[in-house]
Amino acid sequence: MGEQTEQRRLFLALSGAGCVGWLSALTGCSTAPPSMQVDRSRPPPSLATSSKAYRADAAKHLYSYHGSQIFKGKLPPLLHAVSVVRLNIAANGDLVEIDWMRKPTHAPDVVAEIERKIRAAEPFPAPVHLGALTYTETWLWHKSGFFQLDTLTEGQV
Repeated sequence: MGEQTEQRRLFLALSGAGCVGWLSALTGCSTAPPSMQVDRSRPPPSLATSSKAYRADAAKHLYSYHGSQIFKGKLPPLLHAVSVVRLNIAANGDLVEIDWMRKPTHAPDVVAEIERKIRAAEPFPAPVHLGALTYTETWLWHKSGFFQLDTLTEGQV
C-alpha cells in the first residue's frame, strides 16, 4: 500500500507540474494566473521640486483614478464631511502610511471610502527630486458621495 501511495504522490506532483507548465505557456510564463495578477503599473514620475507641487501632482493622480466621483462645480456651503489626511510616500511612489489628522467620526463610511480611494490609486507618482516625503490633503465630501480635494477644489458657494 505504501508503494501505491508513493506512486500516487508522484503522479499528482507530475500532473501539477504539467498544469503549471501548460498554464505558463498560455499566460506567457507569468507566475500567477491572469485573474490573480494586479496591474500596478507605475504612473509617470513627479518632477515637483517642493511638497506643495507634489501635492498637486498627487491630487491629479487621485482624480485620474476617481474622475467619475469628483463633484463638479462649486461645493455647497454645508458638506457631509471634511477630512484631513497625511500621506507618507516612498521615493518610488509607494504609499507607506495614511495618517489621519482630522477624521470625521460622525461618518465612518467616509473614512473607509477615502482610505479605499487612496489605496486604489497606488502607486503614486514617484517624487524623483524630493525622495520620500509626507504631504497633507484635505478631502471635501458631499452627501452624494462625490468629493473634491482641497488642492484642486473649485471652491464653495
